[in-house]
Amino acid sequence: MQHATNPVDGVRIAYQTVGDGEPLVLVHGTALSHAIWRGFGYVAALRDRYRLILVDLRGHGRSDKPHDEDAYAMDLLSGDVLAVLDHLELPSAHVLGYSLGGRVALALAVGAPERLESLIVGGGSSLPQAGAFDRLFFPGCIDVLERDGMEAFLGQWNARRGWPIDAGTRAAFMANDAKALAAYMRRSGVEPGVDDDVLRRIAVPTLLFVGSNDAERIGDTRRVAALIPGASLTILPGFDHSTAVAASTEVLAAVEPFLAAV
Repeated sequence: MQHATNPVDGVRIAYQTVGDGEPLVLVHGTALSHAIWRGFGYVAALRDRYRLILVDLRGHGRSDKPHDEDAYAMDLLSGDVLAVLDHLELPSAHVLGYSLGGRVALALAVGAPERLESLIVGGGSSLPQAGAFDRLFFPGCIDVLERDGMEAFLGQWNARRGWPIDAGTRAAFMANDAKALAAYMRRSGVEPGVDDDVLRRIAVPTLLFVGSNDAERIGDTRRVAALIPGASLTILPGFDHSTAVAASTEVLAAVEPFLAAV
């Protein structure tokens, strides 16, 4: 792992590079890390054609994990990705983000479009996210995470799910700092989102994808795709928010032709 430092607040961001070709940044979702891109097969599929830049967002993986809610403002998260590009002396890159990573990628397209060759957002949203984690996990989940820790959080989430948490997801969540993750979740709940007029001005080539069973995000994704000029949209049949990112074969069937065309 290498580290870049966000010049705004000094938070260190861990990242890894794999492969050769045009740079492609991969940004994970909540409570995960750069490791998902290997585990789900993206690295093996893409490394021969792209220089993959696998980032651990702040509060996740091997990056710094501040406990201050304000440390997770969206402009700081998107600034972390820019710090990695700067550390690698790259003027621009393709960026693919899922869920939280998709929101970060969208923020980059708004705040630093000149640094993006293309934008790929999976399971993302431009809307304010107040209450999103209560809906995704269970009501009061942030309080449980902050007060009782990750084991209690996973226990209550598992009880609410229709199927048990798999071992890989459990291990990924257990690797997190519970208080840092809770701080990020609280800040996420007060982020304002992206205005429709701003989305209409995005000129970066854009692809969005979402699972057909992702009740939390499918409407948001359709809406963003309709607002960004020329954006492409792929619906992945049968997948929900937690399983769509793992469906690398289906995701890459849309992503690879898009990147080749760009």
